[in-house]
Amino acid sequence: MGNWKLTRSQEPQALTEPVLREMRTGKIGGLTRRQLIRRSIGAAVALWLLEVSAGTIGFLWPNLARGFGGQINLGDYDTVAANPEVAGITLSDGAPSYFPAARTFVQLIDPNLGFQNGDSADGSGTTTNVRTLYQKCPHLGCKPNFCDLNFWFECPCHGSRYDRLGTKVKEYGPAPRGLDRFAHSIQDGVLVVDTGRIILGPLPVALGQPGLIPAKSPTGCL
Repeated sequence: MGNWKLTRSQEPQALTEPVLREMRTGKIGGLTRRQLIRRSIGAAVALWLLEVSAGTIGFLWPNLARGFGGQINLGDYDTVAANPEVAGITLSDGAPSYFPAARTFVQLIDPNLGFQNGDSADGSGTTTNVRTLYQKCPHLGCKPNFCDLNFWFECPCHGSRYDRLGTKVKEYGPAPRGLDRFAHSIQDGVLVVDTGRIILGPLPVALGQPGLIPAKSPTGCL
């Protein structure tokens, strides 16, 4: 048998009136259930506010910095034409210019015409003679390349093909639609593309059907 003995504080106490009063009014060590719930809710609300703030800043920052996700000034016709996607083939030849910062192909609907002042909120370019195409293939996001043989866009990942204005060729590749477009405007001959406003591309068009620009060559670059 051990020789230890309970200290006074460890000995059982009779439930006298002072003891009962202490039990009712004394502070409990550690966190109570109510305190734990309150602190958990407070931490969750603080985390949510942090996420909302970060998301808001992430959404507004490109617009404030004039980077991708905001409005980007690409310049006048001569400036845009000086950025060909394929060396030696310009807008007037029917090929696009490319701007990595805007992730945009700029293409003339009618290569014989230049820029036309106006707005294109739907990205079609009917008023501006310009189409600003998102560089992202709608299938899995690869960057299509403009082929200097057939004057079509060709996705190197899975073979989806688009005519020179971004309409998907139905028979080629798994992409579900044409290249997406950006809203844009031309004022005083200067092109401004709104990379924060993406308009989904049109449905694919079969070979030989209206709405698809024929290839210049039966062979491609893939």
